[in-house]
Amino acid sequence: MLGFQPYETFQLLIETGGIDRTNTLLIAACDAYARRGRATPQETEQFFALAARLFPAAAPSARAKAAAALGRSESLSPELEELIVANIGDDLADFLVGAPSLSEGTMLKIVSAGEVASAAAIARRSDLTNVVLARLFQMNSRKVYRALATNTTIAPRGPYLAALARSAQMDHQVAWSLAAREDFDAALLAPAFFDLNESDRIKVIRAFALRATPAAPIKRTLEQLSVATAELTRALMKLFSENRRPEVTRLLHQITGLDEVRCGQIAHDTSGAALFVVLRAFGCSAYDGLKVLIHATSQDGERSGALGTFSRLFEAVSVDATAYLMSAWRGEVNLLDLGKPEYRPFTETRRSAAAAAAQVPSEQVDRTIAALARIGIRQAG
Repeated sequence: MLGFQPYETFQLLIETGGIDRTNTLLIAACDAYARRGRATPQETEQFFALAARLFPAAAPSARAKAAAALGRSESLSPELEELIVANIGDDLADFLVGAPSLSEGTMLKIVSAGEVASAAAIARRSDLTNVVLARLFQMNSRKVYRALATNTTIAPRGPYLAALARSAQMDHQVAWSLAAREDFDAALLAPAFFDLNESDRIKVIRAFALRATPAAPIKRTLEQLSVATAELTRALMKLFSENRRPEVTRLLHQITGLDEVRCGQIAHDTSGAALFVVLRAFGCSAYDGLKVLIHATSQDGERSGALGTFSRLFEAVSVDATAYLMSAWRGEVNLLDLGKPEYRPFTETRRSAAAAAAQVPSEQVDRTIAALARIGIRQAG
Protein backbone atom coordinates (compact mmCIF):
# COMPACT_ATOMS: atom_id res chain seq x y z
CA MET A 1 0.00 0.00 0.00
CA LEU A 2 1.19 3.48 -0.84
CA GLY A 3 0.57 6.13 1.75
CA PHE A 4 -1.49 8.37 -0.53
CA GLN A 5 -3.77 5.89 -2.42
CA PRO A 6 -4.20 2.13 -2.67
CA TYR A 7 -2.08 0.76 -5.49
CA GLU A 8 -5.07 -1.06 -6.95
CA THR A 9 -6.91 2.28 -7.32
CA PHE A 10 -4.23 3.58 -9.68
CA GLN A 11 -4.25 0.31 -11.60
CA LEU A 12 -8.00 0.63 -12.20
CA LEU A 13 -7.71 4.27 -13.30
CA ILE A 14 -4.94 3.41 -15.76
CA GLU A 15 -6.99 0.69 -17.35
CA THR A 16 -10.15 2.82 -17.71
CA GLY A 17 -8.77 6.19 -18.80
CA GLY A 18 -7.09 7.70 -21.86
CA ILE A 19 -3.82 9.58 -22.24
CA ASP A 20 -5.10 12.70 -20.50
CA ARG A 21 -5.99 10.70 -17.45
CA THR A 22 -2.61 8.92 -17.64
CA ASN A 23 -0.84 12.28 -17.72
CA THR A 24 -2.78 13.50 -14.71
CA LEU A 25 -2.26 10.28 -12.79
CA LEU A 26 1.48 10.22 -13.46
CA ILE A 27 2.05 13.79 -12.30
CA ALA A 28 -0.17 13.36 -9.25
CA ALA A 29 1.44 10.07 -8.27
CA CYS A 30 4.99 11.42 -8.60
CA ASP A 31 4.13 14.56 -6.67
CA ALA A 32 2.46 12.59 -3.90
CA TYR A 33 5.39 10.18 -3.62
CA ALA A 34 7.86 13.05 -3.42
CA ARG A 35 5.82 14.78 -0.73
CA ARG A 36 5.53 11.64 1.33
CA GLY A 37 9.08 11.86 2.65
CA ARG A 38 10.83 8.65 3.65
CA ALA A 39 9.14 5.62 2.03
CA THR A 40 9.61 2.02 3.08
CA PRO A 41 11.38 -0.36 0.67
CA GLN A 42 8.04 -2.02 -0.07
CA GLU A 43 6.39 1.32 -0.87
CA THR A 44 9.28 2.27 -3.11
CA GLU A 45 9.05 -1.02 -4.96
CA GLN A 46 5.30 -0.64 -5.39
CA PHE A 47 5.63 2.90 -6.64
CA PHE A 48 8.29 1.91 -9.15
CA ALA A 49 5.96 -0.75 -10.59
CA LEU A 50 3.28 1.92 -11.01
CA ALA A 51 5.63 4.58 -12.42
CA ALA A 52 7.27 2.16 -14.83
CA ARG A 53 3.81 1.54 -16.35
CA LEU A 54 2.66 5.18 -16.37
CA PHE A 55 5.75 6.88 -17.80
CA PRO A 56 5.78 5.13 -21.21
CA ALA A 57 2.04 5.79 -21.65
CA ALA A 58 2.17 9.52 -20.85
CA ALA A 59 2.85 12.46 -23.14
CA PRO A 60 6.46 13.81 -23.24
CA SER A 61 5.53 17.05 -21.45
CA ALA A 62 3.78 15.13 -18.68
CA ARG A 63 6.74 12.76 -18.33
CA ALA A 64 9.12 15.69 -17.91
CA LYS A 65 6.88 17.39 -15.34
CA ALA A 66 6.35 14.18 -13.40
CA ALA A 67 10.06 13.35 -13.43
CA ALA A 68 10.91 16.82 -12.09
CA ALA A 69 8.40 16.34 -9.26
CA LEU A 70 9.70 12.86 -8.50
CA GLY A 71 13.27 14.18 -8.45
CA ARG A 72 12.52 16.01 -5.20
CA SER A 73 11.87 12.75 -3.36
CA GLU A 74 14.09 11.56 -0.52
CA SER A 75 13.36 7.91 -1.35
CA LEU A 76 14.74 7.25 -4.81
CA SER A 77 15.89 3.79 -5.70
CA PRO A 78 18.40 3.37 -8.55
CA GLU A 79 15.47 2.27 -10.74
CA LEU A 80 13.52 5.44 -9.98
CA GLU A 81 16.63 7.55 -10.62
CA GLU A 82 16.91 5.92 -14.01
CA LEU A 83 13.28 6.77 -14.79
CA ILE A 84 13.90 10.41 -13.87
CA VAL A 85 17.08 10.67 -15.94
CA ALA A 86 15.34 9.16 -18.95
CA ASN A 87 12.29 11.44 -18.79
CA ILE A 88 13.16 14.76 -17.15
CA GLY A 89 14.42 16.42 -20.32
CA ASP A 90 15.85 19.93 -20.03
CA ASP A 91 15.78 19.86 -16.22
CA LEU A 92 18.27 17.00 -16.03
CA ALA A 93 21.19 19.15 -14.88
CA ASP A 94 19.11 20.69 -12.08
CA PHE A 95 18.13 17.22 -10.91
CA LEU A 96 21.70 15.90 -11.00
CA VAL A 97 22.91 18.80 -8.90
CA GLY A 98 20.01 19.12 -6.49
CA ALA A 99 18.79 15.57 -5.87
CA PRO A 100 19.03 14.87 -2.12
CA SER A 101 20.86 11.65 -2.91
CA LEU A 102 22.06 9.87 -6.00
CA SER A 103 23.39 6.33 -6.22
CA GLU A 104 26.94 5.68 -7.34
CA GLY A 105 25.62 3.46 -10.14
CA THR A 106 23.46 6.23 -11.57
CA MET A 107 26.31 8.72 -11.41
CA LEU A 108 28.68 6.31 -13.13
CA LYS A 109 26.16 5.61 -15.93
CA ILE A 110 25.77 9.32 -16.58
CA VAL A 111 29.51 10.00 -16.56
CA SER A 112 30.19 6.97 -18.77
CA ALA A 113 27.69 8.26 -21.32
CA GLY A 114 30.16 11.09 -21.98
CA GLU A 115 27.60 13.92 -22.03
CA VAL A 116 29.67 16.81 -20.72
CA ALA A 117 26.88 19.02 -19.35
CA SER A 118 25.47 16.14 -17.29
CA ALA A 119 28.91 15.10 -16.06
CA ALA A 120 29.66 18.69 -15.05
CA ALA A 121 26.42 18.75 -13.05
CA ILE A 122 27.48 15.54 -11.28
CA ALA A 123 30.87 17.14 -10.55
CA ARG A 124 29.16 19.79 -8.41
CA ARG A 125 27.65 17.26 -6.00
CA SER A 126 28.83 16.90 -2.41
CA ASP A 127 28.43 13.11 -2.25
CA LEU A 128 30.91 12.01 -4.92
CA THR A 129 32.66 8.71 -4.27
CA ASN A 130 36.29 8.12 -5.19
CA VAL A 131 35.19 5.90 -8.07
CA VAL A 132 32.97 8.63 -9.53
CA LEU A 133 35.66 11.26 -8.96
CA ALA A 134 38.22 9.19 -10.82
CA ARG A 135 35.88 8.80 -13.80
CA LEU A 136 35.14 12.53 -13.84
CA PHE A 137 38.82 13.44 -13.89
CA GLN A 138 39.40 10.90 -16.66
CA MET A 139 36.95 12.78 -18.89
CA ASN A 140 39.56 15.52 -19.30
CA SER A 141 36.79 18.03 -19.98
CA ARG A 142 37.27 21.74 -19.34
CA LYS A 143 33.66 22.16 -18.24
CA VAL A 144 33.93 19.23 -15.81
CA TYR A 145 37.22 20.50 -14.37
CA ARG A 146 35.69 23.93 -13.82
CA ALA A 147 32.89 22.33 -11.81
CA LEU A 148 35.34 20.20 -9.82
CA ALA A 149 37.47 23.27 -9.03
CA THR A 150 34.50 24.97 -7.34
CA ASN A 151 33.48 21.85 -5.40
CA THR A 152 34.91 22.49 -1.94
CA THR A 153 33.80 19.07 -0.69
CA ILE A 154 36.59 17.52 -2.76
CA ALA A 155 39.84 17.62 -0.79
CA PRO A 156 42.64 18.66 -3.15
CA ARG A 157 45.22 15.96 -2.48
CA GLY A 158 46.99 13.16 -4.28
CA PRO A 159 46.10 12.68 -7.95
CA TYR A 160 43.18 15.11 -7.66
CA LEU A 161 45.54 17.87 -6.54
CA ALA A 162 47.87 17.18 -9.46
CA ALA A 163 45.00 17.13 -11.95
CA LEU A 164 43.52 20.41 -10.69
CA ALA A 165 46.94 22.11 -10.67
CA ARG A 166 47.59 21.05 -14.28
CA SER A 167 44.14 22.19 -15.34
CA ALA A 168 44.73 25.62 -13.76
CA GLN A 169 47.73 26.11 -16.04
CA MET A 170 45.52 25.70 -19.10
CA ASP A 171 42.24 27.26 -17.98
CA HIS A 172 42.10 30.62 -16.20
CA GLN A 173 38.60 29.92 -14.85
CA VAL A 174 39.90 26.87 -13.02
CA ALA A 175 42.77 28.99 -11.68
CA TRP A 176 40.34 31.67 -10.46
CA SER A 177 38.19 29.10 -8.68
CA LEU A 178 41.16 27.44 -7.00
CA ALA A 179 42.58 30.80 -5.92
CA ALA A 180 39.32 31.50 -4.10
CA ARG A 181 39.62 28.32 -2.06
CA GLU A 182 41.23 28.31 1.36
CA ASP A 183 42.13 24.61 1.17
CA PHE A 184 44.19 24.88 -2.03
CA ASP A 185 47.91 25.65 -1.93
CA ALA A 186 48.11 28.89 -3.90
CA ALA A 187 51.79 28.26 -4.67
CA LEU A 188 50.62 25.64 -7.17
CA LEU A 189 48.99 28.43 -9.18
CA ALA A 190 52.36 30.01 -10.01
CA PRO A 191 52.21 29.00 -13.71
CA ALA A 192 48.80 30.72 -13.92
CA PHE A 193 50.08 33.83 -12.11
CA PHE A 194 49.42 36.19 -15.02
CA ASP A 195 45.84 34.96 -15.42
CA LEU A 196 44.98 35.97 -11.85
CA ASN A 197 43.76 39.29 -10.50
CA GLU A 198 45.93 41.45 -8.27
CA SER A 199 44.75 40.06 -4.93
CA ASP A 200 45.15 36.48 -6.10
CA ARG A 201 48.67 37.20 -7.38
CA ILE A 202 49.54 38.46 -3.93
CA LYS A 203 48.00 35.29 -2.52
CA VAL A 204 50.35 33.21 -4.68
CA ILE A 205 53.36 35.23 -3.51
CA ARG A 206 52.29 34.89 0.12
CA ALA A 207 52.14 31.13 -0.33
CA PHE A 208 55.92 31.23 -0.74
CA ALA A 209 56.49 33.25 2.44
CA LEU A 210 58.77 31.58 4.98
CA ARG A 211 58.72 28.51 2.77
CA ALA A 212 61.57 26.31 1.71
CA THR A 213 61.73 25.60 -2.01
CA PRO A 214 63.69 23.19 -4.18
CA ALA A 215 66.64 24.57 -6.10
CA ALA A 216 65.39 26.84 -8.89
CA PRO A 217 67.01 26.33 -12.31
CA ILE A 218 67.14 30.11 -12.78
CA LYS A 219 68.89 30.68 -9.43
CA ARG A 220 72.47 30.43 -10.67
CA THR A 221 71.78 32.90 -13.48
CA LEU A 222 70.27 35.36 -11.01
CA GLU A 223 73.22 34.99 -8.65
CA GLN A 224 75.65 35.70 -11.48
CA LEU A 225 73.69 38.80 -12.37
CA SER A 226 73.53 39.99 -8.77
CA VAL A 227 76.71 42.00 -9.38
CA ALA A 228 74.52 44.35 -11.40
CA THR A 229 71.53 44.51 -9.02
CA ALA A 230 72.17 48.13 -8.04
CA GLU A 231 72.44 49.14 -11.69
CA LEU A 232 69.28 47.21 -12.49
CA THR A 233 67.22 48.96 -9.82
CA ARG A 234 68.42 52.38 -10.94
CA ALA A 235 67.66 51.49 -14.57
CA LEU A 236 64.15 50.38 -13.71
CA MET A 237 63.54 53.51 -11.64
CA LYS A 238 64.56 55.66 -14.56
CA LEU A 239 62.52 53.75 -17.15
CA PHE A 240 59.37 53.54 -15.04
CA SER A 241 59.58 57.19 -13.97
CA GLU A 242 59.71 58.15 -17.66
CA ASN A 243 56.98 55.57 -18.52
CA ARG A 244 59.29 53.76 -20.94
CA ARG A 245 57.66 50.40 -20.37
CA PRO A 246 58.52 48.89 -23.79
CA GLU A 247 62.19 49.36 -22.87
CA VAL A 248 61.52 47.71 -19.52
CA THR A 249 60.12 44.78 -21.48
CA ARG A 250 63.27 44.43 -23.55
CA LEU A 251 65.53 44.77 -20.53
CA LEU A 252 63.66 42.12 -18.55
CA HIS A 253 63.72 39.80 -21.56
CA GLN A 254 67.51 40.10 -21.73
CA ILE A 255 68.20 39.47 -18.07
CA THR A 256 65.52 36.94 -17.08
CA GLY A 257 65.25 34.66 -20.09
CA LEU A 258 61.47 34.98 -19.97
CA ASP A 259 59.77 35.44 -23.33
CA GLU A 260 58.94 38.97 -24.44
CA VAL A 261 55.19 38.51 -24.01
CA ARG A 262 55.67 37.57 -20.37
CA CYS A 263 58.15 40.41 -19.84
CA GLY A 264 55.65 42.80 -21.37
CA GLN A 265 53.06 41.63 -18.87
CA ILE A 266 55.51 42.30 -16.03
CA ALA A 267 56.42 45.74 -17.37
CA HIS A 268 52.78 46.79 -17.81
CA ASP A 269 51.47 45.29 -14.57
CA THR A 270 50.64 48.44 -12.62
CA SER A 271 49.79 46.38 -9.53
CA GLY A 272 53.50 45.65 -9.15
CA ALA A 273 53.02 42.02 -8.09
CA ALA A 274 54.95 40.48 -10.98
CA LEU A 275 57.67 43.10 -10.75
CA PHE A 276 58.06 42.39 -7.03
CA VAL A 277 58.88 38.76 -7.85
CA VAL A 278 61.60 39.82 -10.29
CA LEU A 279 63.09 42.40 -7.93
CA ARG A 280 63.17 40.01 -4.99
CA ALA A 281 64.60 37.20 -7.11
CA PHE A 282 67.47 39.54 -8.04
CA GLY A 283 68.12 40.09 -4.34
CA CYS A 284 66.65 43.56 -3.98
CA SER A 285 66.05 44.75 -0.44
CA ALA A 286 62.76 46.32 0.61
CA TYR A 287 64.40 49.77 0.51
CA ASP A 288 65.64 49.49 -3.08
CA GLY A 289 62.73 47.43 -4.35
CA LEU A 290 60.11 49.85 -3.08
CA LYS A 291 61.84 52.75 -4.83
CA VAL A 292 61.26 50.93 -8.12
CA LEU A 293 57.71 49.87 -7.26
CA ILE A 294 56.75 53.46 -6.39
CA HIS A 295 57.41 54.44 -10.01
CA ALA A 296 55.97 51.26 -11.53
CA THR A 297 52.63 50.99 -9.72
CA SER A 298 49.44 52.88 -10.47
CA GLN A 299 49.02 56.32 -8.93
CA ASP A 300 45.79 55.81 -6.98
CA GLY A 301 44.53 55.86 -3.44
CA GLU A 302 45.30 52.18 -2.93
CA ARG A 303 49.01 52.52 -3.72
CA SER A 304 50.17 53.13 -0.15
CA GLY A 305 48.42 49.98 1.03
CA ALA A 306 49.93 47.97 -1.80
CA LEU A 307 53.42 49.28 -1.08
CA GLY A 308 52.95 48.35 2.57
CA THR A 309 52.07 44.83 1.49
CA PHE A 310 55.18 44.62 -0.69
CA SER A 311 57.32 45.94 2.15
CA ARG A 312 56.21 43.03 4.33
CA LEU A 313 56.65 40.54 1.49
CA PHE A 314 60.26 41.63 0.99
CA GLU A 315 60.87 40.47 4.54
CA ALA A 316 58.79 37.29 4.42
CA VAL A 317 59.57 35.87 0.97
CA SER A 318 63.13 34.75 0.33
CA VAL A 319 65.23 35.34 -2.75
CA ASP A 320 65.32 31.58 -3.32
CA ALA A 321 61.51 31.33 -3.19
CA THR A 322 60.97 34.09 -5.75
CA ALA A 323 63.64 32.55 -7.99
CA TYR A 324 61.66 29.32 -7.80
CA LEU A 325 58.49 31.23 -8.66
CA MET A 326 60.21 32.71 -11.72
CA SER A 327 61.35 29.23 -12.75
CA ALA A 328 57.70 28.16 -12.52
CA TRP A 329 56.85 30.95 -14.96
CA ARG A 330 59.41 29.46 -17.33
CA GLY A 331 57.96 25.95 -16.91
CA GLU A 332 61.18 24.59 -15.45
CA VAL A 333 59.94 23.08 -12.17
CA ASN A 334 57.39 20.58 -10.90
CA LEU A 335 55.45 22.57 -8.33
CA LEU A 336 54.06 19.43 -6.75
CA ASP A 337 57.55 18.93 -5.30
CA LEU A 338 56.63 21.65 -2.81
CA GLY A 339 54.37 19.19 -1.01
CA LYS A 340 56.98 16.49 -0.50
CA PRO A 341 57.62 15.94 3.21
CA GLU A 342 61.25 14.97 2.59
CA TYR A 343 62.10 18.36 1.12
CA ARG A 344 64.59 20.42 3.08
CA PRO A 345 65.84 24.03 2.70
CA PHE A 346 69.10 24.82 1.00
CA THR A 347 72.15 23.71 2.97
CA GLU A 348 75.01 26.05 3.77
CA THR A 349 77.27 23.94 1.54
CA ARG A 350 75.03 24.50 -1.44
CA ARG A 351 74.73 28.20 -0.64
CA SER A 352 78.51 28.54 -0.55
CA ALA A 353 78.88 26.68 -3.83
CA ALA A 354 76.29 28.92 -5.46
CA ALA A 355 77.98 32.04 -4.11
CA ALA A 356 81.33 30.88 -5.50
CA ALA A 357 79.76 30.24 -8.88
CA ALA A 358 78.33 33.76 -8.83
CA GLN A 359 81.85 35.18 -8.90
CA VAL A 360 82.63 33.50 -12.21
CA PRO A 361 82.24 35.94 -15.11
CA SER A 362 79.83 34.88 -17.83
CA GLU A 363 78.70 36.15 -21.20
CA GLN A 364 75.21 36.78 -19.82
CA VAL A 365 76.58 39.06 -17.11
CA ASP A 366 78.54 41.02 -19.71
CA ARG A 367 75.48 41.30 -21.95
CA THR A 368 73.35 42.52 -19.07
CA ILE A 369 75.80 45.19 -17.98
CA ALA A 370 76.13 46.33 -21.59
CA ALA A 371 72.35 46.52 -21.91
CA LEU A 372 72.14 48.62 -18.77
CA ALA A 373 74.80 50.95 -20.07
CA ARG A 374 72.98 51.41 -23.37
CA ILE A 375 69.88 52.82 -21.67
CA GLY A 376 71.92 55.33 -19.74
CA ILE A 377 71.83 53.58 -16.42
CA ARG A 378 75.06 55.08 -15.18
CA GLN A 379 73.49 58.50 -15.40
CA ALA A 380 70.29 57.49 -13.60
CA GLY A 381 69.76 58.85 -10.09
